[in-house]
Amino acid sequence: MKLGLVSPGEGGMDINREQSEPSQTAKASQAPRELVALTSIGDAVITTDKENRISFLNPVAETLTGWMQEEAIGVPLERVFKIVNEETRRTVENPANSALREGVVVGLANHTLLIAKDGTEHPIDDSAAPIRHANGEVAGVVLVFRDVSERRRQERLVQDSLGYCENIIATLREPFLVLDKNLRVRMANQSFYETFVVTPADTENEFIYNLGNRQWDNPRLRESLKEVLSNNHPILDYEVEFDFETIGHKVMRLNARRVREPGHHSDLILLAIEDVTERKQAAYNLEVSEARYRRLFETAQDAILILEAGTGKIFDANPFIKELLGYSEEELVGKELWQIGLFRDQAESRAAFGELQSQGYIRYENLPLETKQGQRIDVEFVSNVYQVDQRQVIQCNIRDITERSRLERQTHEQAEALAELHHRKDEFLAMLSHELRNPLSAIFNALHILRLQDTENPIQRKAKIVLERQVGQLAHLIDDLLDVSRVITGRIQLHQERLEMRGVVERALESVRSLIEQRKHELSVSLPAEPVWLQGDPTRLEQVVVNLLNNAAKYTDEGGHISITVEQERGEVVLRVWDTGVGIAPELLPRIFDLFTQADRTLDRSQGGLGIGLSLVQKLVELHGGTVVAHSTGLGKGSEFIVHLPALSSPEESIITPTETAKQPAQTSRVLVVDDNMDAADMLVMMLQMFGHEVRAAYTGQSALAMAVEYQPDVVLLDIGLPDMNGYEVARHLRQQPKTKDARLIAMTGYGQDSDRQRSEEAGCEHHLVKPVDPQKLQDLLARDG
Repeated sequence: MKLGLVSPGEGGMDINREQSEPSQTAKASQAPRELVALTSIGDAVITTDKENRISFLNPVAETLTGWMQEEAIGVPLERVFKIVNEETRRTVENPANSALREGVVVGLANHTLLIAKDGTEHPIDDSAAPIRHANGEVAGVVLVFRDVSERRRQERLVQDSLGYCENIIATLREPFLVLDKNLRVRMANQSFYETFVVTPADTENEFIYNLGNRQWDNPRLRESLKEVLSNNHPILDYEVEFDFETIGHKVMRLNARRVREPGHHSDLILLAIEDVTERKQAAYNLEVSEARYRRLFETAQDAILILEAGTGKIFDANPFIKELLGYSEEELVGKELWQIGLFRDQAESRAAFGELQSQGYIRYENLPLETKQGQRIDVEFVSNVYQVDQRQVIQCNIRDITERSRLERQTHEQAEALAELHHRKDEFLAMLSHELRNPLSAIFNALHILRLQDTENPIQRKAKIVLERQVGQLAHLIDDLLDVSRVITGRIQLHQERLEMRGVVERALESVRSLIEQRKHELSVSLPAEPVWLQGDPTRLEQVVVNLLNNAAKYTDEGGHISITVEQERGEVVLRVWDTGVGIAPELLPRIFDLFTQADRTLDRSQGGLGIGLSLVQKLVELHGGTVVAHSTGLGKGSEFIVHLPALSSPEESIITPTETAKQPAQTSRVLVVDDNMDAADMLVMMLQMFGHEVRAAYTGQSALAMAVEYQPDVVLLDIGLPDMNGYEVARHLRQQPKTKDARLIAMTGYGQDSDRQRSEEAGCEHHLVKPVDPQKLQDLLARDG
């Protein structure tokens, strides 16, 4: 057989039979030139018979389809040449079928993917053509295709590049136009529309000279744009003055350059437009002003030098220069700046001079200078170029800032010292909290043990109540002091949940009830009948209410009236705390929430606190997205604090309020108390034993580890600040020991910052309690975990 391409009008390939059949040997020796050619070309080629079965694959086709010719011969084309639409993933009709059916050349549809034998996908294009006998009968099909992945990649790169350029143009701050070779506007950026108060409809595809009221139709501009198109000569800083219909008289600086549009041969002109009206006016005013006031330079208290703009040599100086530099005017004339101690060397001086010539202005905030006597001083150096008497000059103003630099260095050193002091203050507060909470914890536990005794007389009972109240007040002050520091520095984290405001208020009332009763106040509480829901941190919101009630109790005389109400108004939870106390002076009211702000103290006013409670209230309320305001009509007329917080709709029905929760039966545990404060440890042991638990104490980390292995406690109450090894290390060791790895670890410490809680959790502690701990809460925790 002989394969040969038919003429273009025949629509296929021609197969001519020789007049006589060659021998088998002759057939084997014949290598049709067409097949050799198809094998060596760069495109993939597949031929089929009239049944659309594979008869030939060239090497490129083998690579793309994953089929070798030996295994593909006789296989239906659809199995070897599997194609789908790139976007829909639907099977595309094989062009060979159309070529066989219609006898014409058929091109592939756009977005066609060839799926190779191993599942690899290749985007392809090109076509299928019928193969014909000499008599015109279709004998098969030839498919010629190519992998267009690289072409696609290049097209995407070009498109991305064009998009990138268009985005740059769109975001330029100055007006910008893209013109075609006929000087019609292809596109304009947003700044153009905003500057000239026009729309895209008024601009795009319009002849540039027809824009607006034809103010762009300027003969000089026409000639310049023609030059740009004809010889690629750019327009650089060309200034024109126009009267614009929308924005008035303006001076515009134009820069234009011709570019070739990627992928085409069309010409484009990029035209940048800069409004320099104000700059030109300012430059003119500066020029006039400098010329006018130059006469005053002799009386100036700054050193002033006048230099030749071309050479940089001094030709004039004011009298103050001698006081500053020690040089007389005669000694300065003809010198360059580097020769009189300005700049480090000649090269630096010449570089500054070059910048001054190109920019017209230079400024050095702090330039070292050496006087004639060799003294080093710091100066502020300002220099600019201007026109005087048809002559360009350079004026240099030199001001001694040695004292200012000293003060700046001193201020910087003080700021660093304050930062270090602030850091040490935080460390001190953390340590102070720990050191205060340890003895408070021991006292608190001892008081609770006394409370459990039935043998106390009335005097002991009254003394115990006073001690409990004062210990609670000390713990409250410590919490406020540390919390306000964390809030101000942004280190406090809210643990928010959906909660009911009535419960928050009720818990807060329990916390302050003893103080209110002590001062014999009349307390009114008004809570809504229906639940009021919000999203917040229950502990922090309770702290807000406690601080407001404490504030009211402290500043209200005995027998006074305190009222607290909660309402839901227009999507907000509104909390009001009102009292008949001393009120707030008008001058104090605007800064009542500032840190450490307090009313003037008198000898009979001992309940003032630290002046941080209201500041903490405001910060915590704002962290919850709310506001707090204070009202008072003056001294002696009471005060009112109103808190607004975002309200939520009612929770899902699946949420059950805790009022129906049954009490868990008390459970006993084997408890190991680890604390280096022996009083605190012993009181805690005694209290837990009275609760029915089996308890032992260890006073160091090492002894705790040894005792835990022998005792095998259920629960370890672990102090953090131990003398030999800290509580975090003890916790990690306990978790690693087989006999203690399952014990419940509870950190009970004076360290209560968020970082402390995180470290205890990382060490393996399940809970982190801050001393002093409410005994009932501790008992509940042991019972719940038991």
